[in-house]
Amino acid sequence: HGYTLSEPTTLVVWEAQFGDFANGAQVIIDQFITTGERKWSKASGLTMLLPHGYEGQGPEHSSARLERFLQLCAKENIQVMNCTTPANYFHALRRQIHRGFRKPLIIMTPKSLLRNKRCVSNIEDFTKKNSFHRVLQDHAELKEYGLVKLKKDKEIKKVVLCSGKVYFDLLEAREKVKNNQVFFIRIEQLYPFPVKTLAKDLKRFKKNAKFYWCQEEPQNMGAWNTARNYIEWTLDHIRAENKKVDYIGREPAASPATGYLKKHLAQQKEIIEKVLS
Repeated sequence: HGYTLSEPTTLVVWEAQFGDFANGAQVIIDQFITTGERKWSKASGLTMLLPHGYEGQGPEHSSARLERFLQLCAKENIQVMNCTTPANYFHALRRQIHRGFRKPLIIMTPKSLLRNKRCVSNIEDFTKKNSFHRVLQDHAELKEYGLVKLKKDKEIKKVVLCSGKVYFDLLEAREKVKNNQVFFIRIEQLYPFPVKTLAKDLKRFKKNAKFYWCQEEPQNMGAWNTARNYIEWTLDHIRAENKKVDYIGREPAASPATGYLKKHLAQQKEIIEKVLS
């Protein structure tokens, strides 16, 4: 953190082996990283990479405690992201240096996406003609991916908003059952929350669709308690017929994740079934 104050033009990155281990740095996060600008007018561009994703590796290797970072968000003090494409990740880092101001950047980085064949970007996506996208649409919108052909906007029954790795789990499951009435929207930047961009994207479905937030984390964790308020405000703003967003995910829990692979897979299956039912 101190290095970012003395060298503001340098991209300084701190990566945890697993995001769970960031709890050992909680004092620094609370006292300096998220509050330093407000306390002392000292702007830091520190980037934190925190591996975060429910992949069956147990309670100490699943959660970077996303909910804690979102709870610390106010007055645009930090940025919190969960990127799902290499290009968006690249542009997030590039933007961190090329902006005319500095803000700490917290990125959730699921390890399994390093090997996911759908988590790819074309070389053109990395050029200057492109930039960071706060919200990304369903892969099925683009013919090049050869996915299920979705129904027209007015015939879409469910719009499922999510963030991070769970999107690819849902995408694969939808392909297997060929469900063409469920539309996915990815929130790449969780804070500052992109309400303007989201409003444009949700207008397409404001007449008939029901809206859901899907996450891997237990209900008392993850982005749910933060995202819900922003999404419902957005639905009210666009005068959607259904102004409520419902939750799909794990039940509230004391531990971030189960230590039993069999139970983890059962929970994941239940989430997918609820989304596609």
